[in-house]
Amino acid sequence: MRVNKKYSCLPAEEKGIHIINIRAIEDIGYDQHESTLLNSLSKNPDADCKYGLYFRDGKRKVDYILVYHYKKSSAGRTLTRRVHHNDSSARSTKQDQPLPGKGVQLEMGESEPHMDYHEDDKRFRREEYEGNLVEAGLELERDEDTKIHGIGFVKIHAPWNVLCREAEFLKLKMPTKKMYQINQTHGLLKKINSVIQKITEPIQPKVAEHKPQTVKRLSYPFSREKQHLFDLSDRDSFFDSKTRSTIVYEILKRTTCTKAKYSMGITSLLANGVYSAAYPLHDGDYEGENVEPNDRKLLCEEWASYGVFYKYQPIDLVRKYFGEKIGLYFAWLGVYTQMLIPASIVGIIVFLYGCATVDENIPSMEMCDQRNNITMCPLCDRTCSYWKMSSACATARASHLFDNPATVFFSVFMALWAATFMEHWKRKQMRLNYRWDLTGFEEEEDHPRAEYEAKVLEKSLRKEHKHKETDKEKLTWKDRFPAYLTNFVGIIFMVGLTFAIVFGVIIYRISTAAALAISSTPSGRSSVRVTVTATAVIINLVVIIILDEVYGCIARWLTQIEVPKTDKNFEERLIFKAFLLKFVNAYTPIFYVAFFKGRFVGRPGDYVYIFHSFRMEECAPGGCLMELCIQLSIIMLGKQLIQNNLFEIGIPKMKKFIRYMKLKRRRSLDHEEHMKKKQRYEVDYNLEPFAGLTPEYMEMIIQFGFVTLFVASFPLAPLFALLNNIIEIRLDAKKFVTELRRPVAVRAKDIGIWYNILRGIGKLAVIINAFVISFTSDFIPRLVYLYMYSENGTMHGFVNHTLSSFNVSDFQAGTAPNDPMDLGYEVQICRYKDYREPPWSENKYDISKDFWAVLAARLAFVIVFQNLVMFMSDFVDWIIPDIPKDISQQIHKEKVLMVEVFMREEQGKLQMLETWKDKDKKKGENCNNHSPRLSRSHSGSLSSCHSYPLDV
Repeated sequence: MRVNKKYSCLPAEEKGIHIINIRAIEDIGYDQHESTLLNSLSKNPDADCKYGLYFRDGKRKVDYILVYHYKKSSAGRTLTRRVHHNDSSARSTKQDQPLPGKGVQLEMGESEPHMDYHEDDKRFRREEYEGNLVEAGLELERDEDTKIHGIGFVKIHAPWNVLCREAEFLKLKMPTKKMYQINQTHGLLKKINSVIQKITEPIQPKVAEHKPQTVKRLSYPFSREKQHLFDLSDRDSFFDSKTRSTIVYEILKRTTCTKAKYSMGITSLLANGVYSAAYPLHDGDYEGENVEPNDRKLLCEEWASYGVFYKYQPIDLVRKYFGEKIGLYFAWLGVYTQMLIPASIVGIIVFLYGCATVDENIPSMEMCDQRNNITMCPLCDRTCSYWKMSSACATARASHLFDNPATVFFSVFMALWAATFMEHWKRKQMRLNYRWDLTGFEEEEDHPRAEYEAKVLEKSLRKEHKHKETDKEKLTWKDRFPAYLTNFVGIIFMVGLTFAIVFGVIIYRISTAAALAISSTPSGRSSVRVTVTATAVIINLVVIIILDEVYGCIARWLTQIEVPKTDKNFEERLIFKAFLLKFVNAYTPIFYVAFFKGRFVGRPGDYVYIFHSFRMEECAPGGCLMELCIQLSIIMLGKQLIQNNLFEIGIPKMKKFIRYMKLKRRRSLDHEEHMKKKQRYEVDYNLEPFAGLTPEYMEMIIQFGFVTLFVASFPLAPLFALLNNIIEIRLDAKKFVTELRRPVAVRAKDIGIWYNILRGIGKLAVIINAFVISFTSDFIPRLVYLYMYSENGTMHGFVNHTLSSFNVSDFQAGTAPNDPMDLGYEVQICRYKDYREPPWSENKYDISKDFWAVLAARLAFVIVFQNLVMFMSDFVDWIIPDIPKDISQQIHKEKVLMVEVFMREEQGKLQMLETWKDKDKKKGENCNNHSPRLSRSHSGSLSSCHSYPLDV
């Protein structure tokens, strides 16, 4: 039987076990005899290998897993039975089906079914790819004898020399033997810090990595030539599991298999179905009686539990287990949640101020006073009748809770809060970069994506077919122009669809209000506005949640057809499209209520109609701010409760259950097979694959928009965001620890494009809040009335000042109320909210001078508010340094210490060189006439002194 040089099989009488023999590369200095068996048999192999965490010899750790599907024939089942070798039973791996033209004549060969071409092609690619991995220095072990029918696993181990080589290539900073003292605070600050530590001790996680450190190891990019700088006393723990899996993944990405000029890495093989999955293993189980202590179990107890919601996150342990990129996400989420605490407190104070002053609010008292006897014009044609302003008393009083002078202060506060939050995060990020040895780290260009390589190959094959000489091909804007056009048209269509749905909801509100107005019961007529608003908001919420999922899929598809070159480019383009679509989807209904509702109504006798039949809806007498508050609160709370929590809990569990049922149907009915304990890689295979951090960030960014963009209308938004995030942190933690496969650790020194999006939202929030205060609330009209029109310097008469008069005889034909005597008396003059001339004026119903005075004041307020708050935000940005002073000093100290280390090493080498020269000179004087062979030996000894390592 012809097989790969690196693979060998047992003799024919032992075909039940497939054993891979790996010979490492000689140029690295690692030599292993070709007859070494990786599948060493023992009495209890599952216990020896800790149920899949190690190879069968129990010594080599599994760093990565490749999973593939294979077709299992009845003949194959006969050949892959459990066997006994040297009176030792073992859990064996199954014999691969031979490739076409490479097989052997088996005794049962006639009954073996013929494999189809696609399966043979995948098998050939796997064989070639795994051979290339072996040539790269990795060690492999195959296991097809699993509880999952038709699924094979390839276990990968990176030996020490490969880890050292790749750590040097990746420029991984590793801790050296040199340790130094971290600068400590002195005097009053030291006492304050000690008091704070004692107070916060109960809320600190019981994790070694979270304890404050007074010393730190000096880190330096790993180098095989300078191994003496590093503490290599325990080689097994020098590279932790996160680093080992990262190194193996880098090898998997750059290792290719070339078949018909098709260069493929692991991403291409996964995309083409050659392998079905590739993932690193979790450290072990997180629950059970006899579970060995591991980082996963510790994270589950001290982080991924709702019982520890009040504790700080063990961010250093999260980074150690999941890598810097995921660690930064949870660190950012923790900082954001902490910063919501002061914002929530101020928001509650503002709300309580509104509650305390509602009985002292003169405009709402005037609206509720039935003695004023103000008759309002109908809200719709024919079916709606005249109504008393006092019937809107509850709405007016509720509006004051959110529309009071304190909300202006709160808007300024939240703008400064957003700037302070961004600066605080930048400082926290620098501290983490220092602690995680990421200072000076620069991201290198990633490997091309599988789809990009396939497109480039297709382009080069087309040119070769036309007999053109081609250099190394790449995709240009001409190749991507159809995709760009599709993206542009698709995004415009999706935005238009969102607007159309919002317009449809507006039609629903108008028609439902008219239908409910016909109701014969007085209670039905009085609750029209509340009913219409509540049902319309619920419809908006359902549509937003559905379109969010749809737009997420469409954004991914639009990004895929662009064929970005690297994963980073793909992620950034996907984030931009998804954020644009989801932002428009979430905020369009809120923008409509805030800035468009009630602006284009017209006036009695000359209303604006949609489709010549539906009259544009008006704001309530107390203004649209209360309705904006209802809209914002229901959408925000609904999204958080349904989409962020229920979906995150329910969908992964549903997918897990579906996978479990599928695997259960595919399992063998063999009782002995069923009773075997699952290996670690089998358990992890049943978990949900990691889909990236984009959905997690997107939830929080949209929430950040709710907290900042319209905070003037809903001061309690930070409080609800805080309560949601306390649950969200533990929910995400539980998902990462228990529900997802372990992601590959990715190094990152910041949160990437999300920071720019946050800054953009912060700037936009200043402008939107300025317009909300100026145009949506009655804050500016009240100021104008107080300082320009009030006779006694109070707000008495403000409501009457904002209402215009209309003579009912001027109604257009067919628009007057069907029941003009509904109030019990005949109405001659009705009132409506607008600044227009009265019917007895020469220019009746024209816009009055008061309107222009209020408009000028509103625009002036927008300009002043925007520039003042922007200046204050930039001042906060300027006055707070991005890098904390102590961190800057520590980074400088590290550089000085590293220079000292190398200077001392050079001096040691020179002293040793001088010593050897002196010794050689003395020996030369004592042995003048000795044989030259000895001199050459001394010379060789002299030259070898350069390679002797020196401890720091």
